[in-house]
Amino acid sequence: MTTQGYRVLHRDRWLLAVEKPSGLLSQPGLGPDQGDSLISRVQADDSAWRLVHRLDRDTSGVLLLAAGLEALRRTSVLFSNRCVNKLYLAHVRGVMAGHGCIHNRLARLQRQPPRYGPHPEGRDACTLWRVRSSAAGITQVWLRPITGRSHQLRTHLAGIAHPILGDPIYGDAIDGHQPADHVSLDHHPSQRLHLHAMALSFCHPFTGQRLRLLSADPWPQRWAGNPRRAGIGYGMRRCRIRLHT
Repeated sequence: MTTQGYRVLHRDRWLLAVEKPSGLLSQPGLGPDQGDSLISRVQADDSAWRLVHRLDRDTSGVLLLAAGLEALRRTSVLFSNRCVNKLYLAHVRGVMAGHGCIHNRLARLQRQPPRYGPHPEGRDACTLWRVRSSAAGITQVWLRPITGRSHQLRTHLAGIAHPILGDPIYGDAIDGHQPADHVSLDHHPSQRLHLHAMALSFCHPFTGQRLRLLSADPWPQRWAGNPRRAGIGYGMRRCRIRLHT
């Protein structure tokens, strides 16, 4: 169901999962032109909903909300304890192969615009990646962030010389390496960040049932094989890493 510019993926008495479009803030910003946001639109229909986590403005995909303070507390604990599996899909510059892990410490290096990077006194950050497919110098890659640091995926990929397409901070948005039309997320592939929060998986904090919240695949299937076998299984089940904050 689509309403107020976002699509509802799941709704029960405690939780709401929606698909946030690229270019929309998760919550209002400080500027006079930053009042429109996903949470503002949701609360226009029901003021009880609260954001459990956030996505960057230019990142699209699954966003989770909770109704009431107890639902918010219980669900936030799941995120804090790393009991929520997160899977992203991205287009990156250059050819990658196989799979791997990026693990370092990240800190904010610049305030305006915010920019993060490796720093010995930063916070532990870990990302698992697996290639879905590649063509014409562009790779489509599954990403599973084990931690949830600011700009983690964007920083990690830029740090291995494979910045996400359309990233105005960590990669050149107009870099001459645009994907072909058939792999664009929208009508203007060069004008958005090619990062999509594809899925969340966790045990429901009230019912105990396993929830797997899957967003629509923004790329045509001819770009790769079975996304469930190639990405969801990898991202949700196989990789177990324990880290210290």
